[in-house]
Amino acid sequence: MTKKMKIGVVGLGNVAVNNYLPFLSRQEDVELLYYSRTAEKTEKCVADFGGYACATLRELTAKQPDSILILNRETHHYQSACQLLDFKPKRLFIEKPLHARNGQANVSEQDFFEARDLLRLATSAGTEIAMNFNYRFFEQTLNLKRMIHDKNLGKLRQSSWFVNYACWSHCIDLLHYLGGEITEVVAVSGTHSYGEGLQQGTDLGCAFLTNNGSAGTLLGSSCPAFSSPLYHVVLNFDCGTVTFADLDADLNLYRNSSEYRESYSLNADKSRWTQYAASFEKALASYLDTIRHELPPPVSGMDGLRELQLEAAMRRASATARKVSLQSEFTLDF
Repeated sequence: MTKKMKIGVVGLGNVAVNNYLPFLSRQEDVELLYYSRTAEKTEKCVADFGGYACATLRELTAKQPDSILILNRETHHYQSACQLLDFKPKRLFIEKPLHARNGQANVSEQDFFEARDLLRLATSAGTEIAMNFNYRFFEQTLNLKRMIHDKNLGKLRQSSWFVNYACWSHCIDLLHYLGGEITEVVAVSGTHSYGEGLQQGTDLGCAFLTNNGSAGTLLGSSCPAFSSPLYHVVLNFDCGTVTFADLDADLNLYRNSSEYRESYSLNADKSRWTQYAASFEKALASYLDTIRHELPPPVSGMDGLRELQLEAAMRRASATARKVSLQSEFTLDF
């Protein structure tokens, strides 16, 4: 009989119930353990998805789970992770962003430095930290990675990103994933606040330079309606231009050597939310495979810290009206 992986789940809100537990509960080699401050939520998850309820984090960690998924709000990620690290678990998997005390539309310098300390504590505890940036598993992202290689697009020279704050940390991760490490930024903040709840905030925009010499712009905002496309991206390579937008909806390639473009769009019977849900399953499947085979996670805690590094640098650049060097002012070393 195959030994079952024990997967702990901390935080049983909509994200866990809608995007994680349906898939995890279908895996024959996964045993689920739950913890929530609300006992009713824990009991409902046991009834709906199977598994075991734990009254405390101590009880959860005493069962020696192979990984613990932190799926509560981003405002509580840091606190939950610190509490769990006291018990030195094998692995922690944290929903994006790694840390955002005031919500992902308002990441601060303090969030970055505390997250860096968190990774240091995890290293001392022997705990592997993984992140969920599931936009890496959109079909448009996978297609784009293949295009860059198979069609010899060359180096990325410029990029432009307009992002709704609902997708902010995901798109910053994609910027690093596709475009390389950011080295310098200048930034400005808007004066009007848009959105509501954790997505409420003023516009924040920057011009940046990467370690491979490409330049670009990034603008975050909650101004557009949520029903509008949630991001627009333009990538200019040596041999062509790529555009993509909105939760796996559209991808276009314009090759310099061709009069035609290649386009990938959702079929009429598909929605962006179908793709969004599928990306969670692909991200989780990839993560579980790394546990099964004792491999590094597909998205690391350092990837999460690098995302916060850019946000912190943008905040400082805007506040001080000067160019900020990420590596000297927000070093990733710990």
